[in-house]
Amino acid sequence: MQILRVFNNNVVLARSVAHGGEVVATGRGIGFGAKEGDELDLARVARVFVPADGRDPDHSAEMLAGLPAERVSQVTAALDAVGAPEEVRSRLTLITAISDHIELAVKRARAGEVVEYPLRSEVLHLYPREYELGVALLNDINRRQGPGGVKLPESEAVALALHVVNAGFSTGDLTQTYQMTGVIQQMLEVVSAGLGVALDTASISVARFITHVRYLLVRLSRGQQLDHAHSPLTEQLLSAYPREVACARTVASVVELRFDCALTEDEIAYLGLHIVRLRETARN
Repeated sequence: MQILRVFNNNVVLARSVAHGGEVVATGRGIGFGAKEGDELDLARVARVFVPADGRDPDHSAEMLAGLPAERVSQVTAALDAVGAPEEVRSRLTLITAISDHIELAVKRARAGEVVEYPLRSEVLHLYPREYELGVALLNDINRRQGPGGVKLPESEAVALALHVVNAGFSTGDLTQTYQMTGVIQQMLEVVSAGLGVALDTASISVARFITHVRYLLVRLSRGQQLDHAHSPLTEQLLSAYPREVACARTVASVVELRFDCALTEDEIAYLGLHIVRLRETARN
């Protein structure tokens, strides 16, 4: 690997043939005495991150370099220890966001401040696996603080879970994820009332519905709705399930009010299809 830019002693930007382009490499002393154009000492490399989703590698590396190396190492070690999925452990934006969050949370804890995060019940309801990972991360990070270190309160598990949820959809700001979580909860309430059934949040159909809606909301934020211009499949779905489609239109009205954006017939049809699955699961 060839060094392209040195950010500090522990973070460099490099070109890697094996990874097909620019990567962010970290490791103790990895940038000490190095300069642009040098070959990277692979023996000092602890982690290699490949910036994803078109993110600027220079900006990602700069953000990482602005955090204490010990905090970043603590977070990456905790993610490894709790068995976080590879797609979570390899996301540079997530590592940066969690490290920054923990750094601020420790300062708050030292000052005796406790933050109660909004939407705690919604997070437990909608993202049980992410919350479980957040609890495990918090426990491992607290363990790594050492006997004299500051222990973070249980409420921080909610924030860590939201960072995991947020990782695949934005750049680190949790505002969109808070909004998304509240909207999904409202949509499920509309579906439950519209169908007259209680939804099992542990069911696969609810999990699929939540995943579909999350991607729908991301598409809305990017101005990229599904729109196949009166496709036969859409027409068939709209006519075959009138009650579920009516429910989907009510759900769509919630989205339109919250995001000031009308949904296409394709998006409504696919919402209707997921609502059909929710109804069938509830009946069974």
